[in-house]
Amino acid sequence: MQHVALTKIAQPQVRTDLPVLRIGDTIKVHVKIREGEKERIQIYEGTLIARNNKGISQTITVRKISFSVGVERIFPVNSPVIDKIEVVRTGFVRRAKLYYLRGLKGKAARLKERE
Repeated sequence: MQHVALTKIAQPQVRTDLPVLRIGDTIKVHVKIREGEKERIQIYEGTLIARNNKGISQTITVRKISFSVGVERIFPVNSPVIDKIEVVRTGFVRRAKLYYLRGLKGKAARLKERE
């Protein structure tokens, strides 16, 4: 009974303006950053390597290489901090989690494009 009540409360906060996100996609996440009184948007571009689908608390893990160091960030999808998400290219993978990319670098870490 509690689960139904929580779902009804959380339903208005679930975002519907997001594109279809698949594992292996290269995406741009537009994140709102507050610096004192000012607010700006910073773009974080990388490969979507994991999703955790749990209703309102759904998260995505995005990995990018920054100055030859792998950086991963976990974003709550329904957070107001995320302005928008764009899909740059769609990768073709056969797995639900791409944690194996952590051990690869350079051309070995490329993914095939989905047709």
